[in-house]
Amino acid sequence: MSFTKLAGLGITAAKSNFMKLDKPYKLTFSVTYACQSRCKTCNIWQAKPKGELTLDEIRNFAAKNPFFKWIEITGGEPFLRSDIVEIVKAFVDNSKGLYILTMPTNSLCSKSMVLDKIEKILNLGIPKVSITISLDGYRELHDNIRGIPGNFDKAMSIANGLRELQSNYRNLFFVFGYTMSRYNQGEFDNTVQKVKEVLPWVTYNNFHVNAGQVSEIYYNNKDMLLKQDQKIMSEELRLLIEKRGFELSAIYLIESAFLRKLNYYVKTGESPMKGRSLDASLFMDSFGNVFPSIMWGRKLGNIKNTGYMLSGLWHNEEAEEVRRLIREGKEPNSWTACEAYQTIVGNIKSVFS
Repeated sequence: MSFTKLAGLGITAAKSNFMKLDKPYKLTFSVTYACQSRCKTCNIWQAKPKGELTLDEIRNFAAKNPFFKWIEITGGEPFLRSDIVEIVKAFVDNSKGLYILTMPTNSLCSKSMVLDKIEKILNLGIPKVSITISLDGYRELHDNIRGIPGNFDKAMSIANGLRELQSNYRNLFFVFGYTMSRYNQGEFDNTVQKVKEVLPWVTYNNFHVNAGQVSEIYYNNKDMLLKQDQKIMSEELRLLIEKRGFELSAIYLIESAFLRKLNYYVKTGESPMKGRSLDASLFMDSFGNVFPSIMWGRKLGNIKNTGYMLSGLWHNEEAEEVRRLIREGKEPNSWTACEAYQTIVGNIKSVFS
């Protein structure tokens, strides 16, 4: 069954290289904008969300759009939703071809609760569940950037818990998510070494690196100064690529391509590939508003106004205008994991250029 779902994802991703898809195979869904962090790189935590989609509304949406092969659940902090397991189950029950679920955590919820909910999600039968633990520095640095004393130690504790879960669940994969910005400039390698002092089993492969970027509709951080010295960031990325151990896996190969293209983005400020927004994927916020991506605030509409059917938004005039802008190379310059992976597999000829 897992192989069949993987093959389904692979075939659909391969098709996106040659033809327009009639529906997305990846959904990035912010289930809540509630967040306990106080990050210097993001203002999501300042939101006071009201009227977010209810569990029944999410179930309705999942039932009427049963074609997702990859779902990225994000926030805010997803584990602040007490019904997070039920939300995931709604998609599992309907998208029978679902192969991978990805989800971040800031580690600030109760460890026992988070691990309990992750274990329940692992038992739903999703072939691959990938958890990202946010970590932007060593103890003092991470706590300063995130604005929460003790956050680093909680992240280490969650990582240890996930490591233990892996012994019983082969479908669990997790990494530390490190966002480079001017606040942690030049400190990535030091961070890895400090983490290894606490968790000796950690390697460079356990880190996923992003560059801090601006999004008015998602991070709500358009007025923040995030950019660090390009040469320093590029050198950090070069060393990370050099120090990562080789693994014969699709995740490793796609991540390697992501990092090389991230270095290009850091150096040039330009998107390294033509995006696959509104072809392979889309972004839906916690209120049901649909956008091409987390980085592009061209609102296509709200699922509540289309009977929770995506087709009414996927094929409307605004969506076609966005696709025209992408063809003409006029999409916003960005390179984030939420959109990059499906862009990589949808531009396979350009991956190594």
